[in-house]
Amino acid sequence: MSDSTADDKLLGLIAASRQGVLATIAADGRPQLSNVLYAWDPAERIARISTTADRVKARNVRRDPRAALHVSGDHFWRFAVADSAVTLSEVAAEPGDEATRELLAVHRGHYGALNEDDFYPRMIAARRLVIRLHVNHIYGIALDKPPGT
Repeated sequence: MSDSTADDKLLGLIAASRQGVLATIAADGRPQLSNVLYAWDPAERIARISTTADRVKARNVRRDPRAALHVSGDHFWRFAVADSAVTLSEVAAEPGDEATRELLAVHRGHYGALNEDDFYPRMIAARRLVIRLHVNHIYGIALDKPPGT
């Protein structure tokens, strides 16, 4: 299988899910893992994660803008890891600002239609932002079925 075909299969795993494990780098150099929901943008190869500004994952990527997203498939021999450079949105500050609009798009992907009049104030009060993983390297295993079956 060519690298391009393998990458396409692994990207397909990421596109097919909305749940993963985000690995960031803690201040002391150890990995810090968080279960996350994400929204995948295949055209830009960006995974977007909503979080609050004071969460450890946000503080970690603000200090060291590298992360990895691990996405499991339907069996142990099917997973993808997106190794990524990271950017952060601004913290949500005003209804309809760039941050709240991006958060709205991410949350709609998870929860469907949302009332903006209720949504924006909640995002601002929670000091939410978006972590953007710009996928530039991907690896993993994408076997159709486990070995020996």
